[in-house]
Amino acid sequence: MIIIGGSAGSLQVVFYLLGNCPPDFDIPILIVLHRDPQGISRLAELLATKTTLTVKEIEDKEPIEKGCVYVCPPDYHTLFEDESSFSLDYSEKINFSRPSIDVTFRSGADVFGNRLVCILLSGANADGADGLNYVRSHSGISVVHSPEEAEVRYMPEQALLQGKADHVLRKDEIMQFILRLA
Repeated sequence: MIIIGGSAGSLQVVFYLLGNCPPDFDIPILIVLHRDPQGISRLAELLATKTTLTVKEIEDKEPIEKGCVYVCPPDYHTLFEDESSFSLDYSEKINFSRPSIDVTFRSGADVFGNRLVCILLSGANADGADGLNYVRSHSGISVVHSPEEAEVRYMPEQALLQGKADHVLRKDEIMQFILRLA
């Protein structure tokens, strides 16, 4: 499982990453972006225009399929029931966010362990930093978008200040890393 988390300034990098995934890429990808809970939820439709992979907004108890890109719905935390399905949670916001990147990274680490890659992109708060540390403590791989390249560097900087990342990469290096996983 690959989980990509981000906030302000991360959408263009997500477009780039998805746009460069080959049609036969079979590792499921989960996108956790901070979004306006009152806004119209068309992120999955927008992302689908950038990739040949199937893109879906998660529904509660949604089964996880190879080669799909999943998008966390606004105003719900996304968790993993097990290796085969998601669940949605409406508990309190974490780091002023729901969905919280930390919550999803932690749940992913509990379920997938060393078969998890978490990528933290641009953003204006520290959501994701604790989750990346948790992922590393469960033998998962943590990747941080280089703060020098990030549009809003606060989120990746906080991740690096609060712990170590396995990799600090520019967006083209993140793409190369993802392709090597496949």
